[in-house]
Amino acid sequence: MKDEQKNFLLFAVIAAMLLFAWPMLSEQFFPTAAPPATKIEAGKTEVVPNPGADPAADSPAAVRDRKLVLGETPRVQIDTPALKGSINLKGARIDDLVLVKHKETIARDSDPIRLLSPSGTRDAYFAGFGWSGQGITAPGADTVWKASSNRLTATTPVTLTASNGTQRFIIELSVDENYMFTIRQKVANLGEKAISVAPYGYLYRYGAGKDHDTWTIHAGPVASYEGKVNYGVDYKTVAEDGAQRFDATGGWVGYTDIYWLTALVPDQGVKGALSFRPAPGGATQAQFEPTSARQVGPGQMVTQTSRFFAGAKDINLLDDYEEKGGIRQFGKAIDWGWFEIFEKPIFHYLNWLFRMIGNFGVAIIALTLTVRLLLFPIAQKQFASMASMRALQPKMKALQDRYKDDKPRQQQEIMKLYKDEKVNPLAGCLPTLLQIPILYALYKCLMLSIEMRHQPFALWLKDLSAPDPLHVLNLFGLLDFNPPAFLAIGVLPILLGVSMWAQFKLNPAPMDDMQKQVFAIMPWVLMFVMAPFAAGLQLYWITSNLLTIAQQKFLYMRHPALKEPLPAPAPAAKPAKPAKK
Repeated sequence: MKDEQKNFLLFAVIAAMLLFAWPMLSEQFFPTAAPPATKIEAGKTEVVPNPGADPAADSPAAVRDRKLVLGETPRVQIDTPALKGSINLKGARIDDLVLVKHKETIARDSDPIRLLSPSGTRDAYFAGFGWSGQGITAPGADTVWKASSNRLTATTPVTLTASNGTQRFIIELSVDENYMFTIRQKVANLGEKAISVAPYGYLYRYGAGKDHDTWTIHAGPVASYEGKVNYGVDYKTVAEDGAQRFDATGGWVGYTDIYWLTALVPDQGVKGALSFRPAPGGATQAQFEPTSARQVGPGQMVTQTSRFFAGAKDINLLDDYEEKGGIRQFGKAIDWGWFEIFEKPIFHYLNWLFRMIGNFGVAIIALTLTVRLLLFPIAQKQFASMASMRALQPKMKALQDRYKDDKPRQQQEIMKLYKDEKVNPLAGCLPTLLQIPILYALYKCLMLSIEMRHQPFALWLKDLSAPDPLHVLNLFGLLDFNPPAFLAIGVLPILLGVSMWAQFKLNPAPMDDMQKQVFAIMPWVLMFVMAPFAAGLQLYWITSNLLTIAQQKFLYMRHPALKEPLPAPAPAAKPAKPAKK
């Protein structure tokens, strides 16, 4: 009896630690979905850097209103089906960009996602292109370029020119219907002496963005070189350890958030360096530059072509740029992790279901049904194994009683019993083990894929990539406060706990008291654990539990022995008394 109380106390302590420590652990290893906010509040004014067109940033300047900053310099408007914004002719920067197909929140009047913002504004984030070399006077931060047109579209490119009398610098800009800019940097030598030039591109970003870098999903600096993608650099690494340089032929470099990406893509055949470096005021800068400068004789012109991606991490689009555009490892801008072999097929199948059905929640239910059908033959074997294990319960109980003071001998006898009866005690765990990578893959799909962001289901579930917004503790929104994350229990987490409790109740009660205690409390622990996760993930699990219950009822009909009460174990034989002399 004391052992049982000790075991129960130990389990209660572990369950409490799991419950209260889970918010911190999940934030580090399994970031939960962002809530579907319906408004954006203005932040406080703070100081940010004001970098020039050169990779080395200059002194900081105070934050000002974006409209005011945009109106201070001449600009070329960007207008495509996916992008709107402008190019700053002072410094030739792409520093004003919004993604018209994606909104900040689920509110109807929500602003589109702002990706790039000019220097001097909150969260300054922009791209620029320039030259270094010998014998040249390259355009600087204050150079005002001349534009061939005042509007850049998917069908009308723009040419920017600047001249100092001995060199003419040209930037030809074009953009496709999605998020890829093509930049052709040209230098014409108008002088009488040879010059050397090295075109470069840079991305400046102030701050670390809204998305946090975690063990499972990378957000921050990212670089691809020599056939691999480096997710190991973060903003802290650059700030504390200084510049990070990667020599490569081609590749790409930039910044990734969970849903958004900016990436500089140099000429894939040119050998150069990709790097991250700290900039004044807490900013970082990504850039590419060739390893060696190019010689330009009098009257000659050289051209180097690069690309710049700024937009949503659409999975099919990134893969298309990799396969057809020749940008190696570009699809890896999405940090799929170790289980990509499961995650991408599940994404493509779920996305196909969504296109066929038109409702993302129903598509998740259809995915769950597909998974259960595929696992049904294994479930049959699981129930057969459970029937065999159940038949052995009286014999196992007798062995436990007989050798309760000799645990090693008890384990040996139980293993011998499994072998003699040809029963595998782990066979019943196989469907559960197979579901773990599927559940994790769906989690990554919901967290990473822009296609699933802000997708509704029904009633109050307007965004299945966010947690259930209705919380019990604030009376489903009637009280004006938000409960702590680990107590934010919504309708779906409650249904998850209830469905799992019903599933456990349908199973035969284990004979071991410790197992009974575990099964009794586990549904409610998981209810708290799963509450902060995406509603789509909870919907998948609830549907899976309901299908499992229906499946169990069917299989109990085929294996009625599982429902029969267990016979009482035979009393353990008492050791014989020694004969009297």
